[in-house]
This record gives sequence, C-alpha cells and structure tokens, in this order.
Amino acid sequence: MNVRRQYITGVAVAAVTALGLGTLSACSSDSAAAAGDGKFDVVASFYPMAFLAERIGGAHVHVTSLTQPGQEPHDLEISAQQTARLQESDAVLYLKNLQPSVDEAVAQSDVKTKIDAASLTSLEKHGNEVGGHAASHDGSKNEELAGLDPHIWLDPVRYAQVAEGVGAAFVKADPKNAADYKKNTAALVEKLDGLNKQFEDGLAHTKSKVFITTHAAFGYLAERYGLTEEAINGLDPESEPSAARVRALERMAKADHVTTVFYETLVSDKTAKTIASDAGLRTDVLDPIEGITAKSRGKDYFSVQEANLKALQTALGTK
Repeated sequence: MNVRRQYITGVAVAAVTALGLGTLSACSSDSAAAAGDGKFDVVASFYPMAFLAERIGGAHVHVTSLTQPGQEPHDLEISAQQTARLQESDAVLYLKNLQPSVDEAVAQSDVKTKIDAASLTSLEKHGNEVGGHAASHDGSKNEELAGLDPHIWLDPVRYAQVAEGVGAAFVKADPKNAADYKKNTAALVEKLDGLNKQFEDGLAHTKSKVFITTHAAFGYLAERYGLTEEAINGLDPESEPSAARVRALERMAKADHVTTVFYETLVSDKTAKTIASDAGLRTDVLDPIEGITAKSRGKDYFSVQEANLKALQTALGTK
C-alpha cells in the first residue's frame, strides 16, 4: 500500500499544480456569498463529487450538487439559476466530459477553484467489453463504441487518487482549515483502501469472471479485480443494442457460464430483462452510484459499493 500511496500523492500534487491552484488566494471574503454561512462554498456536479467534497470538507464546507437524487447525470442540463449558483461559489468540483452542460458552465465561469476530477487520475478507452476476457467465441469487438470512460469513482483505487487531489485543492484554496482537510482526506483514503481490500478478497475466487451490464460503467472495477464486463450498450446508457450484439451476448453467456444480467436504478431495466429472459438468465442491480435514492441498496458510496460486491459475488459464484 505504501507504494500506491506515494503514487497517489504525486498524481494529486501534479494535477493541482497543473490546475493553477497554487496561485489561489486564501479563503476569500466572498467565500460565503452563496451559502451565507461563512463556510467554504463548493458546487459539485453530481453525487460522487459531492460525496468527496462533504467527506473531505467536513464542517468547513457547504456543498451543493447540480444533479438531484434520481436524475440521470449524463442527461443533466443545468438551469440559469444553477449557473448563477456556480458562479457565486468558492469552488466547483466536476468530472470533465461526463456532463457537457456543466463543462460549458465551468469554462465560462470566474470561479477561483476549478477542480476537474478527471485530471487527478488516469482515464482509459473502454468499449462494450472491458477486462481480460478473450472474446473469440462471442464475436464482439473490444473497441466497439470505445471512448474515454469517465466512471473512475467505481474503482476505489482511482477514487482514492481523486480524493487526494481534491484534498490538496481544498488545502490551497482554504488554508486556514488545511489541517482538517488533510486529516479528513487521509481518513477517506484509508477507508477506500479498506474497500479495495474487500473487493480484492471477495472476488479472488469465483466460478466465473464475466458479468453483463446494461452499459459499460464498471470497466475500471472489472480491470482492477481481474474480471470482464460485457456491456449491452457500451458507454451510453440510453443507446439500443444491435441484434448482432444481443446474439453475441447470448453466445458469450453460455460459453462463460454467466448467470446474471445487471441493470441500474436510474436507467430502464427493459433491455436487461428482455435479454435475460431470452437467454434464461437472472437479473439483479449493480449500482453505478451516480446518485442515492430510496431504491439504492445503501445510504452512501461505501454501503452501495458493499452491496455491489455482494451482488457480484452471488452472480459470479464465490468459491
């Protein structure tokens, strides 16, 4: 773990320097302009970013999310009121290229601290199939619908790297509370390390290594733990699969002893249930944690991730 921690710190510091955060002033006199409570005011683009801001900032921050619970973040079109709210904030924490309307608003704003989570870790191109599975029997193409995958928060290791970077940005932007930001960041990274260990141990010995999802949200997680994600729709959760893709998935499911087609809480389960029915498979939820609602299997990032681990263990057949 010590080697990984050193790498994370290096990535975080380099990214913060690249963002120009070193030139930021101390917590400014207008830091509470929007919140009105004297706290460091942070606007987050959607739940995984808001969760980091709240855990790292603690009592010193006021966090507002642009994406409401139950709202599909990919489809977000921010309002004029939200744009004004962003403009008045001390900091914005977002994930570039996930929500175009947010990217545009951030680019046009004069917010002093702009933290792009995508710059704090590494992104990869992912297509329909992600992981170590050789798909010679299903006829799929790994690069089909490939693009830079934004779902970095579902990999606890990458999410920890982002947390380090966010913590460093908060320290530079609001130095009077630096000690607490550092302490909270360290605690969060330690807990993410623990979650990583849970996944490593929990998925080390399974009967199958292949799982099917509605869209390719779990590619980083699959690669981290030696699995293969076969996605129905690639990176776009709203696209419709081709007939050839459906036939390929059915062949693959038989060859690799797949038992379950996973769907999400914020996207229609119709396609997943149709494919599962035709192939004689079960369905279950694998939550990409883009928002917490009453349907979520947990109240926060960690509890939902633990539910995801249990769902994967059941589907893959833990030995």
